[in-house]
Amino acid sequence: MKIKILTLIAVLVTVLGANNAASAKTITDDAYTLLNDISAINKIEVHGNVELYISDANTDQVKIYNKYYAESALVQSKNGVLRISSYKTEKLVVWVSANDLRSVSVFDNSTVKSFGNISKIEFAVDLHNNATAQLNLAAYQVNLSVKDNATAALKGNADLFTLKRDDAASVKSAEFAANYTFENKIIFTAGIATQQIGM
Repeated sequence: MKIKILTLIAVLVTVLGANNAASAKTITDDAYTLLNDISAINKIEVHGNVELYISDANTDQVKIYNKYYAESALVQSKNGVLRISSYKTEKLVVWVSANDLRSVSVFDNSTVKSFGNISKIEFAVDLHNNATAQLNLAAYQVNLSVKDNATAALKGNADLFTLKRDDAASVKSAEFAANYTFENKIIFTAGIATQQIGM
């Protein structure tokens, strides 16, 4: 597992250091496929078995690993929403750099991780099913919704932190500091949902 993580980090560092000055809409090499005709991304939706990395950047860019076009995966952008889905056993690895990303919704067995610090005015994360998130955030307002058996681990800080989670969901925020925290916990007892609201 450590070797896989170290290999992925090495690939990402190599990609960061590479100079990709090309005018084609799609660039493919042995390591990744670059979709540089996608712009104005403000929301990402992920379905299936995807490992998504997000980072701040001056311009929007999508890099897809695992020989994207040879796999049964879908990456589609419309009206500022980038949709990524793959249902293969092996995770499809995607790195999205965006200038104005405001929210991420993750479903099924997918994961979202920040590559570097995500600095935003307002940022929303919505996790469903068995999705996981590992994010390092610096924001004025963070809205986190964790449903089903999803898990989230946050680092960083926010002025205002709003958390909505199911009873079965797991949220680790010991390394995340907020001036004001509002939590809305949904508890399921004998098929009946009740809410606990706290501050």
